[in-house]
Amino acid sequence: MSNFLSGIAVILSILALGFSGFTAYQVFTLQEKIAAISSNASTGTSGTSQPETTTPVSSAASDTTATAPAATSGIQPGQFVQSAIGNKAKLELLAVKRITDPEAKTRDVVNVQMRIRRLTSEVSPSDAINVAGTKARNPDTSETYEPVDYKRSSGSVNLYFVRKNASSDAYVWLRIPEGVTAIDLFIPDTGAFKNVPISS
Repeated sequence: MSNFLSGIAVILSILALGFSGFTAYQVFTLQEKIAAISSNASTGTSGTSQPETTTPVSSAASDTTATAPAATSGIQPGQFVQSAIGNKAKLELLAVKRITDPEAKTRDVVNVQMRIRRLTSEVSPSDAINVAGTKARNPDTSETYEPVDYKRSSGSVNLYFVRKNASSDAYVWLRIPEGVTAIDLFIPDTGAFKNVPISS
């Protein structure tokens, strides 16, 4: 009886060993197939994705080149800078942009934006720039242009209330005919700005 059971155990062990070997072979074969498919997929992806990546980059570059002139048609940083109140301050034009008059719905208003930086520690309460008193002139015809209204400006910037090396932004709206594309700007107690382009 024990010999019979031993024989059965040996047969079952042989069958299990054979089945394990077959299973290991199948797993090995399957891994090779997966590796081959993965390799082909990555090769195919790199082969097809390169043109797709290249096309948007080149088109984006051409778009940037095409739109660059429009982006740079206004004032560049540091392009228009003048001393103000002697050498106590520096005034830089940030933007000179044509806008629509909210009441008349016309395009004969230009918004002049500026930054005033205090340079010295020695200022008095009377050291102020009356931004609302800004005027413009047509460099071709010498026609002068006035502010729209005192309310359409930041009023007066007093250096006494600005810390040294700090700045204060200001603006004023000027009434300038739509056909004018460049102006000379005269801001009180500040050097003149010549031939300033108006962006739309």
